[in-house]
Amino acid sequence: MTTTQTQIPNYIAGTWDIDPVHSDVSFTVRHMMVSKVRGRFGGFTGEIVTGPDVTGSSVRAEIDATSIDTGNDQRDGHIRSADFFAVENHPTWTFVSTAVRPDGDDLVVDGELTIKGVTRPVSLALEVNGFGPDAYGGTRAGFTGTTTINRSDFGVDIAMPLDGGGVVVSEKVQITLEIQGVLRTA
Repeated sequence: MTTTQTQIPNYIAGTWDIDPVHSDVSFTVRHMMVSKVRGRFGGFTGEIVTGPDVTGSSVRAEIDATSIDTGNDQRDGHIRSADFFAVENHPTWTFVSTAVRPDGDDLVVDGELTIKGVTRPVSLALEVNGFGPDAYGGTRAGFTGTTTINRSDFGVDIAMPLDGGGVVVSEKVQITLEIQGVLRTA
C-alpha cells in the first residue's frame, strides 16, 4: 500500500465504467465580462482503471460535443457551429490520461485533451470522493476533476469584442467533472 493509497479510504483497484446517469461533465465561461454561463454535455462515455497503486491509474473518456446544453437552444446551435466547436466535423472530444501523480496531499491527472481536432496537455486536479457498495450488489467509485483551459489553444478562437473593451466570451473556460464509476465484474 502506498502513502497516497492509505489516504483513500476503501480504495479498490479495478476497471470502472463511467455511469453517465450519475455523472456530470460541465463548464463555466465568463460572458459579456459581467457574468458566467454554465453548460454541460449530456453524452459521454469512459473507462477508469484504478491501479494497485493510485499512481498506476488511468482514464480514457469520450464526450459527444453535439450534446452541449447551456439552457438556450439558439446559443447551443451557435456553439455547435463552425464559429465555436464545428461539431459537424468534430463531433467527439477525447481525454486520455498520461499520468496520475501526487501534488502535496492532492492528486493530479495529467492527460491529452482533444477538442475540435486539436490535442493539448491538460492537468486535472483530482478529488477521490470514495469507494463503496451500491444498492444493486455492485461497487461504485466517485471522483471530481477540475481544470481551466484556454479555448483558443483548441482552435475555438472566435473573436467577439465588445464596444468599450472586453469580449463576449472569455478565453478561459473552467471545466468540472463529477464522475461516478461502476466496477466491472467480468
